[in-house]
Amino acid sequence: MKKIYCVLWLLSLTCLYTESNNTLQLMDVFELEYASDPQVSPDGKTVVYTRNSMDVMNDRKVTQIWIVDIVSKKHRPLLPEHTHSPRWSPDGTRILYTAKHNTSTQLYLYWLEDKLSHKITHVSSSPHGACWSADGKHIAFLMFVKKPKKSFVQLPAKPQGAKWAKPPIFVDALRYRFDGGRYKTPGNQQIFVVPATGGTARQLTTEKYDHQGPLAWKNTHIIYTCNSTPEEPLHSNIYQIDIKSGKSQQLTSRMGPDHGPLVSSSGQIAYLGFDDKYKGYQTTNLYLLSPAKNLTAKFDRSVNKALWSHDGKGIYFSYTDLGQTKINYIDIHSGEMTVVAKNVGGLALGRPYARGDFSVGQKTVAYTLARSDRPADLAAIYQNEQHTLTSLNEDLLGHKQLGSVEEFWFASSHDKRKIHGWVIKPPQFDASKKYPLILEIHGGPFASYGPHFAAELQLYAAAGYVTVYINPRGSTSYGNEFANLIHHNYPSQDYDDLMSGVDHVIKQGYVDEKNLFVTGGSGGGVLSAWIVGKTNRFRAAVVAKPVINWYSFVLTADAYDYFCKYWFPGFPWEHPEHYLKRSPLSLVGNVTTPTMLLTGERDYRTPISETEQFYQALRLRKVECAMVRIPEASHGIAATPSYLMSKVAYILAWFDKYRD
Repeated sequence: MKKIYCVLWLLSLTCLYTESNNTLQLMDVFELEYASDPQVSPDGKTVVYTRNSMDVMNDRKVTQIWIVDIVSKKHRPLLPEHTHSPRWSPDGTRILYTAKHNTSTQLYLYWLEDKLSHKITHVSSSPHGACWSADGKHIAFLMFVKKPKKSFVQLPAKPQGAKWAKPPIFVDALRYRFDGGRYKTPGNQQIFVVPATGGTARQLTTEKYDHQGPLAWKNTHIIYTCNSTPEEPLHSNIYQIDIKSGKSQQLTSRMGPDHGPLVSSSGQIAYLGFDDKYKGYQTTNLYLLSPAKNLTAKFDRSVNKALWSHDGKGIYFSYTDLGQTKINYIDIHSGEMTVVAKNVGGLALGRPYARGDFSVGQKTVAYTLARSDRPADLAAIYQNEQHTLTSLNEDLLGHKQLGSVEEFWFASSHDKRKIHGWVIKPPQFDASKKYPLILEIHGGPFASYGPHFAAELQLYAAAGYVTVYINPRGSTSYGNEFANLIHHNYPSQDYDDLMSGVDHVIKQGYVDEKNLFVTGGSGGGVLSAWIVGKTNRFRAAVVAKPVINWYSFVLTADAYDYFCKYWFPGFPWEHPEHYLKRSPLSLVGNVTTPTMLLTGERDYRTPISETEQFYQALRLRKVECAMVRIPEASHGIAATPSYLMSKVAYILAWFDKYRD
């Protein structure tokens, strides 16, 4: 029976794929591409990047390194498939990259003049975070090193040829499992160094802590991040280790997450971090190590990533402002800031999160270009002008009609505070008609949506729905005060913000008030479940990967030690009423809205047991409901193209079932 179902499902997808339609279709997900990890050559004239496409036969993302000349726009593949993470040598003659062949992932070098590649590592685990020394003679990287663990018990040996059950798993670590269903293997991330000509990789660190990147070089020292107090999940400091002597030295020391070290051409060190106040959201600042200085003390936005300018006089950094990622340049002496790029992003293919990347060369900044009608392309600021270097999806989307994305602001009914949102109107929108509306809510909750391409939301629009998304209080990119309005209070008054946004769109006159629907994932799942407990104005809801009971969530989530310290005033058994009052479970007795729940079975961030609690409570109350369990999916449900399609298909099918 399962085989027959799979064949019918594939045939239905094939029909969608071959159907002549000028709007976005489910199978188009497999045709989408996007640029990521741009890297500018040292002379600032060329960019290499990772081109991401989808493999329809194996249901996975495929990566390949491409190269483009900024002036001529000459654009071509540089290396074969399954290559990624390119890094230019300091002299610009070689490119370091990572490639996977069969089951082995290794580091390779590519010589541009000779067009030859050479494997430089032969390690047993997957190397990552590789970076060049300033003289181009060495390469540092991170790799997980397993640590043998003595068995807690000694069992008799099984007879030869016997087939016994898998042995028990003995757990005694603070963090013992991760989202995706993976239990922690004993061991830690360690730092290695290898000659750029290849050879034996030498392990530099041996401490029983995880050593973190990005790595940076200062002469013969490697600068890195390490948390030597695992019981404090956010606390880390900057260290350096001499590759000759192996001697390490701690460079920062405070209660907070110092990380992301970067070294200028003159050897000056900068880094990111903040003084930890145990709040749900805390602004990340940019610091100089010596002389000690907070460069962004008066800048009320978190720094995402920072890179030194080629001359070492300033630093480029990215941040998110009003839902859009931007790049600024700051002069380290005067503190003067200049906006370099405003439209960075496009890396979140499914939903419109503000995520982007950039790199710096001589007088050049390359970045992923965010647009409302395309996934990430490649762009560069070269000789003070913006150059769009790729158009990866023009072949697919150039002849498609997409939903238009429009910005709006409105006042919350709770306190008249200004709230930011966007609406996607269906293709061939006619203002004289009435359309059903989907409210789609972002997760986090400390995150933000923006005017970016989102396959899931465009598919809703293609199905004829007006789709609304909003950054309610608690969202990032609006300052520290706005984000912390939900501190120890989430879901706070987000309900009022979201309902006010829906009312604002309804007032425009093109929404059918009898056909309102709501969905969201993670934090958006919390709010979707909260909403149906407070109102019956929505005809149906899809609650994706939610938290339903904060008490059980804190004691089952993978990052439980973080959540109980930063999102709550104390342990759940010390504040049971507080935990319950903020839980959608407390409102389940009010729910009458037909509700579908959708969660990955390998989700350990918001475990599927949360979904099961809500489903079973609704069943006990005889509320129309359904549960969709995605077998191999983690918290990022749409990590594979078919799961992204499935997620959208189930949501639309549920809404269509109850649509008037």
